[in-house]
Amino acid sequence: MVNIKLIERDNYLEQLEHTKNTPDIKVITGVRRSGKSKLLEMFAKKIESVENNVNIIHVDFNLLKFEPLLEYHNLHDFIEESYQEGKDNYVMIDEIQMCENFEKAVNSLHASEKYNIFVTGSNAFLLSSDLATLFTGRTFELKLFPFSFNEYVRYYQSADYNSAFDSYLEEGGMPGSYLYTTTKEKYSYINDEVFNALIVRDIIRRYKIRNVNLLNKLVDFLMDNIGNITSVRKISDTLTSNKIKTNDKTVGKYIDYLCNAFAFYRIRRYDISGKRYLTTDDKYYLSDHSFKYARLGTKNLNIGRVIENIVAVELLRRGYEVYVGTLYNGEIDFVAMKQNEKIYFQVADDITNEETFEREVSALLKIKDAYPKILLARTRQKEFQYEGIRIINLADWLVSS
Repeated sequence: MVNIKLIERDNYLEQLEHTKNTPDIKVITGVRRSGKSKLLEMFAKKIESVENNVNIIHVDFNLLKFEPLLEYHNLHDFIEESYQEGKDNYVMIDEIQMCENFEKAVNSLHASEKYNIFVTGSNAFLLSSDLATLFTGRTFELKLFPFSFNEYVRYYQSADYNSAFDSYLEEGGMPGSYLYTTTKEKYSYINDEVFNALIVRDIIRRYKIRNVNLLNKLVDFLMDNIGNITSVRKISDTLTSNKIKTNDKTVGKYIDYLCNAFAFYRIRRYDISGKRYLTTDDKYYLSDHSFKYARLGTKNLNIGRVIENIVAVELLRRGYEVYVGTLYNGEIDFVAMKQNEKIYFQVADDITNEETFEREVSALLKIKDAYPKILLARTRQKEFQYEGIRIINLADWLVSS
């Protein structure tokens, strides 16, 4: 059997390291097949390499041998029986949602104050909003994303970032697809084994969805319109005009389900001049851009929108709150905020055309405050400045910290 090559996912491992001695229940969530189980495995090995007096109790519900523990009393009893007095006992449970009433076992183990608890799970079943209700103790949620371009470069040990980005643009960040040699095989895995078999199936099962056709049509619409401002009403009207029976309420619920499962991210709008958040009309981006190609094909690529998707997810990965900026009658692709930090981003594919360049920078020049302004594009050259705006080659920015 061919195993996927492992790379250190340093940022995530560092976050887990910082929380390991806290009393919190550590919960790793993220889209299916993004590497949650591998991250937990990597973290376990790291602990064993630096600590001598440890006992790691690892339950992986992907493996048949742990099937008897799918009953929560059995899970609880197995962990208690595996406890070793006088050692630091770590409990690590993969795909915990597969165990019905898992929260009862975890809460009991946590209450005993004997264990350092880490769990992974599908986000369709472990919603951020539900964690405080599920677990009686404090929780720390680590949201795992598919491979970034930085990780992709490290995986393939690529020295030519620009050439590597051309490949990443096509392949995306789902690491399981890297085992396949042809684009057709990669997309078959991404669409059939990940998106349909896992993500969509999870949503259908979690929310008991009967109108599966509507869910699929909605997915196709959102994928075809990544980066376009839209609203639940507009989506509902479009689907209805295509003879798909639905309404605003149902569409809104289904979109929430897709976002809960990390299939899509909803990006709200922010009024730059009024310094206020807007609640109408949003943009939707895929958790990994390869889902679009794998499901809808590569005709009408609209590279600019896909690049925009990559930047949106990268900003979320770096811990920013991300918004679409509105200014007068124009739009700023992204306003990224973190504590006292704010950065404005415009994103483009090719700015060699003078008219395109002027259009992109003019939007940023209209912003009158002093926060940094960045134009990201495939310039294939070193960073330069234009009237205070940093012009950065997209591939270089993506591999930077």
